[in-house]
Amino acid sequence: MTVVTNTSPLNYLVQIGEAETLVTLCGNIHIPATVRAELQATEAPVEVRRWIASPPAWLQVHSVVAQPLPTTVELHPGERDAILLARELKADFLVMDELDGRTAARACGVTVIGTLGLLELAAVRGQLDFRDALRRLRGTDFYASPKLIDEFLERDRLRREKIGD
Repeated sequence: MTVVTNTSPLNYLVQIGEAETLVTLCGNIHIPATVRAELQATEAPVEVRRWIASPPAWLQVHSVVAQPLPTTVELHPGERDAILLARELKADFLVMDELDGRTAARACGVTVIGTLGLLELAAVRGQLDFRDALRRLRGTDFYASPKLIDEFLERDRLRREKIGD
């Protein structure tokens, strides 16, 4: 499976101790060099900067030639390059949370999943407890609308009922 991620999902997965979940679900993960730079920035949390300073072997960093995308919205360089890399690699999906970036990615024919969707997938596969992961995620500056979070929690509740968890 070929998966590209933008900065924020990787940032949050590292902060909550679930970066390995990404590789367990997807195999090697690809990021553009601009995403690596954003993870190294002084504004990034200390644990994220520490993590990216000695990245795991499964994280593949790529140079991307910047080019315009068919969008009227201005994207951050990491978002733009992640979309371009996903197209170039013909990725199975791109992990991205930002709504404008997700819209632009879909306009480019790229399949997108967010951090919550990734955690949900891991929970469905028995790799983590979704409610616990969400609790840890809420301990960061991650934001999702209450309605979206409620939808994920309801699906998790129904899944747990079904399997008797």
